[in-house]
Amino acid sequence: MTSRFQPPPIIKAAERLLDEIEKAVRQFPRYHRYAVGADLRRQAMAVNINANRAWRDREHQAALVGQLVWDVDALKQYLQAAMRLRAFNSFRRFEMLARLAHELGAQAGGWNRRFSTPNAQNARANGVAQRGEKLSTRTALAGANS
Repeated sequence: MTSRFQPPPIIKAAERLLDEIEKAVRQFPRYHRYAVGADLRRQAMAVNINANRAWRDREHQAALVGQLVWDVDALKQYLQAAMRLRAFNSFRRFEMLARLAHELGAQAGGWNRRFSTPNAQNARANGVAQRGEKLSTRTALAGANS
């Protein structure tokens, strides 16, 4: 568990992705730097800001984490568009950014699932996996038929 003043790993992931996108956009051709590059920078900054807001604003955390999931998804779409437009100086650079974005999205999705499935979270917290009763076992069938 992270303390109130130590950011969770998703914050570091958002910062790293922002830094790497900034480095990549600097190497875009001039035409792409001021078009799709500006959009990429803007979206990466939005992801970074919203990750920090979601971490700090406990009262609205569920809604902010939901928005963060959408923001990361939009960032992935911008990355795909930049790749299709051949803005990156190498496919390797795009691949690295796509991997970072995927990891960030997985973290955001996991964080979001904690808010959308409270029963599963409680079952894990109690250390007991809760499952429905199997009706195909002999004891369950015997109890159902009596």
